[in-house]
Formats: sequence, structure tokens, C-alpha cells
Amino acid sequence: MLKIKLVRFGKRNQPHYRIVIQEARTKRDGKYTAKIGHYAPTQNPKILEINMEEYKKWIAKGAQPTETVASLAKRFASGNPFPEKKKKVSKKQAIKNKKAKEEAAKPVEEKPAEEEKVEEPVVEKADEPVEEKGVEDKKVEKETETKK
Repeated sequence: MLKIKLVRFGKRNQPHYRIVIQEARTKRDGKYTAKIGHYAPTQNPKILEINMEEYKKWIAKGAQPTETVASLAKRFASGNPFPEKKKKVSKKQAIKNKKAKEEAAKPVEEKPAEEEKVEEPVVEKADEPVEEKGVEDKKVEKETETKK
């Protein structure tokens, strides 16, 4: 019985696979009857090439694809085997973005409250001139003492 399998090639942690027609009982990397494509999952972007005419021809002859090869063939037939994924924002970054938006909205509301706080010290300064007069009186007293 013939199978359509992936045969592994490449260095450690850098696999490349050939899509081949092989006897079902042979080793994973053993001899194969025909090569119909290749798959490089570690490259960016991922590479997947399958000769669909040969693939269909071998299926018609009775070769059975493995689950992985069947899913790869389905992806390849779709025309866009590995669509780009939208970048997702991490939970921490989402919280930071949310706080930043809230802070951007708050200053508009808080500005009137801050202005009121600024006005309050001005009112307190109105009381200070009374104290300053006392300071001036002390200066006058010192001057008169020095003249004596």
C-alpha cells in the first residue's frame, strides 16, 4: 500500500520536509517512489509547494495521504496556504493602552479642578499682607532702637 508522506531533511531545529510517495511500511526517511513537493515550516514566510496534478494522480492510483499531508494539500489548494496573522496586543499592553486612553480623557475634566486649586492659594495670600504689616512694624521698631 502506497502512502503520501513527509520525509524529514535539514539540520537540527531547522527541518525541511519532502512530500513523497512511499510504501506504507518503510522508514520515515527511507527510499521513496516519487517526490511531489516540499515544505519548509521554519522559514519566514513558510514555504509549501506541491505538484497538485501528481498528487491527484497518485490518489487516483490508490495512494493514501497522511493526515498532515492531507491538511497541507488542502491549504495549498486554497491558494493562500499561510495567511498573515493579525498582530495581537498582549494583555499587559492592552491594559496600558486602556489606562493611557483614560488618562487622556481625564485631564480635560480635571483642568477646572486644578484651576480652582490654583485660585485657593491666591485667597490665602490676601491674608498674608496683614502679617507683613506686623513684619514692617518690627522693622520700624528695630530702626528706632538703633537710632537711640
